[in-house]
Amino acid sequence: MHDLDPLDPAYVQEVLSKPPFVSISGVINVRDLGNYPSTTEKHHITKPSLQRLGVTKVFDLRSDTEIRKYNTPLPQIDGVEIIHIPVFQTADYSPEMMAKRYQLYASGKTEAFMELYSQILDHGGHAFGTVLRHIRDKPTEGCLFHCTAGKDRTGILAAIILKLAGVSDDDIAHDYALTRVGREPAREMIMARLSKEPLFASNNEAALNMFTCRHETMMAFLNHLEEKYGGAVEYLKHYVGFSEEEISRIKNNLLVPVSSHL
Repeated sequence: MHDLDPLDPAYVQEVLSKPPFVSISGVINVRDLGNYPSTTEKHHITKPSLQRLGVTKVFDLRSDTEIRKYNTPLPQIDGVEIIHIPVFQTADYSPEMMAKRYQLYASGKTEAFMELYSQILDHGGHAFGTVLRHIRDKPTEGCLFHCTAGKDRTGILAAIILKLAGVSDDDIAHDYALTRVGREPAREMIMARLSKEPLFASNNEAALNMFTCRHETMMAFLNHLEEKYGGAVEYLKHYVGFSEEEISRIKNNLLVPVSSHL
């Protein structure tokens, strides 16, 4: 079964109605990164308390090109600051660059996704650092981050945060794969949007491959993160410029003792 083949509606509704999914009107695939067990003894990730959730900032990882192309400007939300921190700059969305990127996505191969995810890591230090500085400095203020599809740039940042918190690779991969269910309400819209791209208009298989979010893909990425970048901590040191002390503060702010969590 492909990732964009229809799922049973009853199953989708059941999964979406339970954590880690969070219901926000007009938004799909919102998940809480809290409540996962950490390998740090007797700790859980804090459950971050858009208004009722205590969210004070929304970080938008999309490029200027995407915002213009899909006519989706930054929203205005009372009490919430929207911060635009594109992972890729306009030059990275040239027709030549996008053609190469689409070809990689269209293959659906794990190796292709590792190349794409390396591009995200190589370009995303500034954007990821901005989100993590919020966690470092404002641990009591919830935040939300997103991109366009909600699985690649968003998935990588979520994986880095979960790695810092000591969450197991299997749990991280499981969370990544939940996008399969989370985006189901928008499946038709996603396919319609992809059908406007020349590469995908006449190749449904390629379109389906682009939006895969398999458990094994994230497991491969976590291994890639260790082998090429030295793991999440070393990545943050060299690509974001964090010190050991800053990383320790972020880790501490992500965790809460089990006794106080229950």
